Amino acid sequence: MRYPAFVGTGVAASAVAALLGYTQKLPCSSGGAWNSFTGQFREACYTDIYPLYYNEGLSSGQVPYSGHPVEYPVLIGAMMQLAAWLVRSVSDPYARGRDFYYVTVVLLAVCLVAGVLATGYAAGAGVRDGDGRGGLDNGSKAALLVALSPGLILAAFINWDLLAMALTAGGVAAWAARREILAGALLGLGVAAKFYPLLVFGVLLLLCLRAGRMREFWRALVFGVLAWLAVNLPIALIATAGWGRFYAFSRSRGADWGSIWYMFEHFSVPVLGNPSIGELNLVSTGLFAIACVAIAVLALAAPRRPRLPQLCFLLLAAFLMLNKVWSPQYVIWLVPFAVLARPRLWPYIVWQLAEVAYFFGIWGYFVYLYTAPGQQGYTGISPGWYFATLLARFIAVGLLAAVVVADILHPERDVVRAHGRDDPAGGVLDGAPDRLVLGWQRPARRPAQASASLARSQPMSVASPASGVSQTAAAPAARTTSSSTAGSMVPESRFACLSAPEPNSSRELLQCTRSIRPVIALTRSTASARSMPAE
Repeated sequence: MRYPAFVGTGVAASAVAALLGYTQKLPCSSGGAWNSFTGQFREACYTDIYPLYYNEGLSSGQVPYSGHPVEYPVLIGAMMQLAAWLVRSVSDPYARGRDFYYVTVVLLAVCLVAGVLATGYAAGAGVRDGDGRGGLDNGSKAALLVALSPGLILAAFINWDLLAMALTAGGVAAWAARREILAGALLGLGVAAKFYPLLVFGVLLLLCLRAGRMREFWRALVFGVLAWLAVNLPIALIATAGWGRFYAFSRSRGADWGSIWYMFEHFSVPVLGNPSIGELNLVSTGLFAIACVAIAVLALAAPRRPRLPQLCFLLLAAFLMLNKVWSPQYVIWLVPFAVLARPRLWPYIVWQLAEVAYFFGIWGYFVYLYTAPGQQGYTGISPGWYFATLLARFIAVGLLAAVVVADILHPERDVVRAHGRDDPAGGVLDGAPDRLVLGWQRPARRPAQASASLARSQPMSVASPASGVSQTAAAPAARTTSSSTAGSMVPESRFACLSAPEPNSSRELLQCTRSIRPVIALTRSTASARSMPAE
């Protein structure tokens, strides 16, 4: 059996990435640096996996949620328990903790392979841009960009985020394959590992609403909810307090490392630097809600429907930039969507350099905070340098998001669509005509004679051979009254509907405007228009 080229490329690149990530942590796992509080930061090899083996009660045989509350969703708790069960026979507790880390690395490496291959498939496996001859196919390029991401390699084994990345990328790949049930189930399981895959459902809602594909959306959502309930409900019933620890912890958590709110709080910025958790939750959530509304308007009003990865990247970037916490491993969430949304090399490299700078910046800052006075050797970086790396990452993600927005507003600049493709990851959305669009248009002023003639002689329809756009009877005709000041006829009602043929479609786009306010544009069949000749 012959596999597509991106499979071999993706597996090989993922193996290299996992090996590099493992090597980067060797000063801790083999050199013992993680047994020194500041040593693990000096070597930049810190990982949550090793200390949480003890802090979450796994070393003493406690089962997540029922035996000990866990601050993570249930699938991460399940992976923790699986690794703990596999090393249970090791008698030395310190060696058992190290082996727990090694087993977890292997499990996460499998997740990395799965996520890389899923992203390669969603990018368009077997398709080559340009003349289609020679070079790597798009799936192989995407697989390489994800697997060999410097930020991902450095953060791969800090926490269990690769599990959520694999499930999310798998859900997007299943959607691209038009398997909505599987897509929903994988995304639902992704939400059971980390909460961010929930944002993908929001993107699917917007795009399916615009394309009139709500049946497929509801199918994915229903099976996503069922999958989430299947793994959460038993734990919630058996160990309610332990299961609810994740949600209570997220709500009560203050501004933490990496977030812009932490910087505001450090410098006591008025209003924005308020340490009150209640007010922080309100401001952070409110700003994210505003960002969601803006992205929704962009999704429904753009000249061409945005591609699925573009909106996913924008929504996730907004979430991270406005969230209370932005840990270094969260780069893993963004990498697949960044590759699919904006597959150009230089913007991607600039962002990755900022992520690398922040990765070393946060550990250097911890060395500065926790080094004892008078201690010799490397003493870390000052707060000024740390916050410089924080701002660099914040700006880099913002600039990459701005480039994606520019591609959405000017689809001819989109490198994917410039080669004749619509939305390779879009599944049923790929090539689908629009059914609901928001538009902003100013009604054109007509000369007095033309307006009066139009109102008297064209009650049903007016066809313009030159423009190919007709005013139809689908909306009330605009009545005109004379204006003594202007000396011309102006519309009494500024409401009008225009219809224009859609490319590659047997439908017309019925676009209604009232002044410059956004209104809904719907599609309608052209059968009635064709049955009535224009006058």
